[in-house]
Amino acid sequence: MDEEETGPPKRELYALLQVSPEATDEDIRKAYRHWAQVYHPDKYQDFHMQQIATENFQRICQAYEILSDEYKRQIYDIYGMEGINSGLELGPKLNKVEELKAELERLRKRKEEEKMLAHFRPSGTILAHLSLPQFLHGDGIMRGMAMSSDVQSQLSKRTAIGIGGNLEVNENSGGGAASTVLRHQLSPVSSIEFIASAGLRALIGVQTTRNLSLHSTATIAIAKSLRDGSINLSNTWTRQLSETANGNIQLLLGPESSIAVGWQKKDEKMSASGELQIGTSSFSASAHYTHRFSSKSHGRIAGRFGSTNMEVEVGGGRKLSNFSTVRMLYTIGIQGIFWKFELHRGGQKLIIPILLSRHLNPMFATGALVIPTSLYFLLKKFVVKPYNLRREKQKTLENKEKTSAQVREARATAEKAQQLLQIVANRKRSRHLETNELVITKAVYGSSKALKKAHESREGNKESASEVIDVTIPLNFLINDSGQLKLHEGVRKSGIMGFCDPCPGEPKLLRVEFTYGGKRFEVEVDDYAALLIPQESHRV
Repeated sequence: MDEEETGPPKRELYALLQVSPEATDEDIRKAYRHWAQVYHPDKYQDFHMQQIATENFQRICQAYEILSDEYKRQIYDIYGMEGINSGLELGPKLNKVEELKAELERLRKRKEEEKMLAHFRPSGTILAHLSLPQFLHGDGIMRGMAMSSDVQSQLSKRTAIGIGGNLEVNENSGGGAASTVLRHQLSPVSSIEFIASAGLRALIGVQTTRNLSLHSTATIAIAKSLRDGSINLSNTWTRQLSETANGNIQLLLGPESSIAVGWQKKDEKMSASGELQIGTSSFSASAHYTHRFSSKSHGRIAGRFGSTNMEVEVGGGRKLSNFSTVRMLYTIGIQGIFWKFELHRGGQKLIIPILLSRHLNPMFATGALVIPTSLYFLLKKFVVKPYNLRREKQKTLENKEKTSAQVREARATAEKAQQLLQIVANRKRSRHLETNELVITKAVYGSSKALKKAHESREGNKESASEVIDVTIPLNFLINDSGQLKLHEGVRKSGIMGFCDPCPGEPKLLRVEFTYGGKRFEVEVDDYAALLIPQESHRV
């Protein structure tokens, strides 16, 4: 995951002026006057230095223009330069943070809606039932197969249509169905759906949903079968129980009437659900629990018990990419012992249940569980993990190639800025060496991985050098009159004058070595962390 997508706002303009995001208007004016004097082109006689000074002076002016304007600063604080360049109208009409957010969200939603209108959203499932006992008896391995497909399209801002169909073959019999759903948003709190299907389950129906309050929703549906004329009426009430959990009650009236009570909970680490259903001629209970071990892998256990079924399912899955997930599950129940393999990619699913045995032999059941578990860990260690490492390395190389021109340009800008800072930085360094005050002896900024690797080996290499930048000069320049160096929290350090981002998209660190009072110190901080030196805790 890219750092750009998950980190705090970049806020380079604050870093450029060396002020905190909480700085007052007076703090910003003082910082602007200070840096404007440093980079004013008239200070330099050499033509080349004047050009460098002009470039940096323009950056300082742009930062001040945005941060000194109340409305522009509010937009920048919320959405950065994207908000500044998005075409928001500035002025008294948008004088609150909430109004600014709403306006930019409106522009974003318009773009998303235009994109959505131009695309369909397809989904589908292929289910292949395999049987090992049937294969061993010479009758072929395929027990049956089912396919379903669905396409949804937004006809307008408030109306959508879904068209789907399915085919199923089980040994010598089969059938299919086609369905259409038309959904219309009546208001911000209610919607209606018209449903029609033909084939094995031919029916027509209508369903309406309404938000009763901020935390509860009600759905009423009525459907008539075109095969036997029976009518089904259902009522569902859903209530949000907490930020991560909700419950529901469903009442179904028809040839097979029933009442069901359910509960669902989902957060970053786990998801769980349970349901109890009691009908006129049947009953069932089910529950499942999924635990996420990391952002890429999870484990699952589920159970179903009722008048027609009883089974337990255990297994796990792993995320192969942003669009693909693979699962391997083991099921034991009254219908037999199964392995199940699932591949999910985008809106498409491939599900392959394999019947291993219809008899619940304890030895066979244990072996059927142990063998795939062992295979999973072997595959993970010798196939999946090496593949992911190669893929990650390939992505890093592709990202470097894609951003190489951008990085070269940023490095050149940083080096030019350091040329202007060097004279003052060297003067401070010499004076502080004489008086045993704070002196930055070595400072590097860049890839966390490269810096840690170089630190452990105590040696640099060509690869790590391309992912870091020496920032000793700008940090010596930033030492204030009190003999301290202060960098503000929440401000991305690549925006500091004389810095640049040498590895876009990767986590970054700043490592500083310095002397104070004749003693050696060393400190390392994350990209957005505050830094105040000297401190005794940094002593080597």
